Amino acid sequence: MSQGTIFVVVGPSGAGKDSVMNHARGKKADDANVRFVRRYITRPKEAGGEDHIPVDHAGFSDLAVSGKLALHWQAHGLLYGIPADTLTELDAGKVLVVNGSRAALPVFREVYGDSLKVVLVTAPPALLAQRLAARGRESAESVLKRLERSGELGDETIADLVIVNDGAIEVAGDRFADYMRTCLATA
Repeated sequence: MSQGTIFVVVGPSGAGKDSVMNHARGKKADDANVRFVRRYITRPKEAGGEDHIPVDHAGFSDLAVSGKLALHWQAHGLLYGIPADTLTELDAGKVLVVNGSRAALPVFREVYGDSLKVVLVTAPPALLAQRLAARGRESAESVLKRLERSGELGDETIADLVIVNDGAIEVAGDRFADYMRTCLATA
């Protein structure tokens, strides 16, 4: 059984998962026991969004085949992977935070078991649409598909904590940082 904890942050596109995580990272910046994990994504670095490790499809396949990924999934035409070293870090008692996917939660649960805490970040549909349009990474059709998907996967029972990110980022980010602190204090 692992000694550490992994917080997987999930939610619809445009909910502000990265913003919430970045705010919490600022609160934990001096804690050497906490790592905010960068995902491998088959998306160019210059496409914007989260700080990820860009990789092409062939490179991603090599990572998966060579066992360098703890888990991986596909969404929105992209491949996403979590580094395998997260398993070693959990065994060493580290606290990890990773941007995940609601659709991949069964795999996260299988890989990380009782070490896993799920944080769902969400926002009202109109705000999601506004944020997706503002980031300018997708066509109007892609934005609509993401919004449709957000309604399909909106089951809040999947989460240990639900954060509605519809106001100042400090409120949502502090709520996540406080939740991390509470979980770790009772572990």
